Amino acid sequence: MRRNTFTRTMVAAAATISMLTLAACGGGSDDPATTGGGGGSSQGGDTIKVGFSQLGAESGWRTANTESVKANLTKENGFDLTFVDAQQKQENQIKALRDFIDQGVDVIAFSPVIETGWDEVLQDIKDADIPVVLVDRTVDTTVADPFVTWIGADFTKEGVTAGEWVKENHPDAKIFELQGTMGSGAQTNRQEGFRSVVGDNVIGEASGNFTRAEGKAATEAALAAYPDMDLIFAHNDDMGLGAIEAIEATGKKPGVDIKIVTVDGVKDGLQALVDKKFNYVVECNPAFGDQLAELIKKVAAGEQVEKSTIVVDEAFDQTITQEFVDSRTF
Repeated sequence: MRRNTFTRTMVAAAATISMLTLAACGGGSDDPATTGGGGGSSQGGDTIKVGFSQLGAESGWRTANTESVKANLTKENGFDLTFVDAQQKQENQIKALRDFIDQGVDVIAFSPVIETGWDEVLQDIKDADIPVVLVDRTVDTTVADPFVTWIGADFTKEGVTAGEWVKENHPDAKIFELQGTMGSGAQTNRQEGFRSVVGDNVIGEASGNFTRAEGKAATEAALAAYPDMDLIFAHNDDMGLGAIEAIEATGKKPGVDIKIVTVDGVKDGLQALVDKKFNYVVECNPAFGDQLAELIKKVAAGEQVEKSTIVVDEAFDQTITQEFVDSRTF
């Protein structure tokens, strides 16, 4: 999948719900991208004016998520979308959210770059009586009822799934944890879930900020600082791909000398799994724009919706085939 008291309590609740009901993170321009129009609320209920603030374009996962959102929140589907890429800067997101208020949008949706620091702008949105839909990531705020609903993956469960595979297959591993953007819901919850299973095996950690370049740099430093590490848990595929480059530069074999476990399941990550350079990948499905569109329609119409929607994820090992990877849409 948290937020407010929901930020922490709903993590456990969502995980419980997903287990009971299901038995169950990239490409944009360098400048903030804006599409669609603003100004005034929708008329006659025919078109829903939506302001969407994406946190950035830091990974292949984010690219796929943005594409899914834009492909579903279209004029043909009844939406007037204003989309803003915040370039992984909270100040850009806060500005975008205030602009959405000024434009009088019907619904605000956003993926927060980090969990904290939203109190003032969320209160302003609430005072403007604009419903908020949180997407992918979470917020920790003192504002009462700051959002209507949230949709995304269960990050804690993703970490648990990764940890369980490590515990079963490499119980004595000396693990370096390659973390995402510090303070983000994906980072804190994936770490929490993973360490609840194999925390005693973690010998070092550093943030790669969910990017390939920073993942490579962090791994280069880790290889020097922790020469006995034999497994990396990367909070996303892109950092794991950066780790591959760093490991290969030392003459070691990723997937053999140093095992790599990641989260996301984008094509590049699964290709590394087919190539035996990754060992295990926990999916974080980015293609839920259709579900988001349906949620926003219900919210705009004032209908009751669930507080959280968990996107179903899978997990993959080295038995997946090239045909499977080639068939992926993200």
